[in-house]
Amino acid sequence: MKRDIVYPAQLETQSLGGLKVNVTSLLQSRPIKDATVTISATNNPGTVLEQLTTDINGKTEEVQLSAPNIDLSLTPERQTQPYSEYDITITSPGFEGFSITGVQVLPTITAVQPARLIPRSDRQGEGQQDVAYTIGPNVLFGDYPPKIAEAEIKPVESNEIVLSQVVIPEFVVVHDGTPKNNNAENYYVKYKDYIKNVASSEIYATWPEATIQANVLAIMSFTLNRVYTEWYRNKGYNFTITSSTAYDHKFIPNRNIYDTIDNIVDTIFSNYLSFPNVTQPILTQYCDGRQVSCPNWMTQWGSKDLGTQGLSAIEILRSFYGQSMYINTADEISGIPSSWPGVVLEIGSRSEKVRQLQNQINVIAGAYPLIPKVSEDGVYGERTSEAVSVFQRIFDMPETGTVDFKTWYKISGIYVAVSRIAELS
Repeated sequence: MKRDIVYPAQLETQSLGGLKVNVTSLLQSRPIKDATVTISATNNPGTVLEQLTTDINGKTEEVQLSAPNIDLSLTPERQTQPYSEYDITITSPGFEGFSITGVQVLPTITAVQPARLIPRSDRQGEGQQDVAYTIGPNVLFGDYPPKIAEAEIKPVESNEIVLSQVVIPEFVVVHDGTPKNNNAENYYVKYKDYIKNVASSEIYATWPEATIQANVLAIMSFTLNRVYTEWYRNKGYNFTITSSTAYDHKFIPNRNIYDTIDNIVDTIFSNYLSFPNVTQPILTQYCDGRQVSCPNWMTQWGSKDLGTQGLSAIEILRSFYGQSMYINTADEISGIPSSWPGVVLEIGSRSEKVRQLQNQINVIAGAYPLIPKVSEDGVYGERTSEAVSVFQRIFDMPETGTVDFKTWYKISGIYVAVSRIAELS
């Protein structure tokens, strides 16, 4: 039966949420300075609310926009949309235009809209709106098919293609439809970006931190099971996972993410969920727990309630999947020049890892000139600390001037992106 939906625009403004836009080139992920970013409400696209210009780092300032009361995203009532929707258009000389409809802004937190612009060939005119996307509703608010149950541990036969160990992939290939939909597009997506996209599409980023962690761990473990078992490739498909909620997770191309989810994924992306004596990541299935029931699986609203009660992420997960579940860590992370040294790099550190870090910082500084270049001498001094602090400021991280797990892999990811001749798209 069709719901009578109340949209935030029909309500008296009760809260504010942040929105900022990050604009880079599709080639080498270099920041685009002086791009024009126009923001309007989706239900009133003719009225410009904000017009911004990107800085030298390709970023706009954060603007505060109206959003519904936070209580709407903390309760499972589905009549009132718990986020506001905005349209964004971006233009920059030398690049195809970019527009996205339905950017979702939640109250009290910051929505981050990435935009990767395609360089325009000399044969094309400028000013034309060439690339347009629409963000569909969050899974908790929209109407999507429930997950078809599968075994949480897959049988592994000798004739199957299966990895010898759990590896964090650099990319996953997402089939934007059901497995048998041959017309659906495949997207090459960085693993961390995929996890952030799915989490932003399937839960509300206003939830307790432990709840977000539990859901992110479930999403990552499920995804790594698909990677580890080569589930779809063993069936003759040329992709890693689908965007169908009946089979996998909801992935929405080019959707915005949220700062709370972004931070958590960057911190725990090498983790997954395990049972004793089981090598493969567990296929951790779940449902919302309100519109759909799923005994022995995690329910998203149930995880929110447990997080509100103060349970930790692993306590939340064990309450659904059993007390023997534990958080595991992959030893191998693909697509990076070198793994984190296992200790925080700080002033006084001396090693080949420091030299590698300095080299990566210098390459990144070629694209982000606010970052000072440093001597590649393997000695972590004041200049290296300053360069790391500037990097952290640009990429919205705590400015510690030291390199922990999260900072190391953030630097590695940006280094790989800006040093490539061209990325998969």
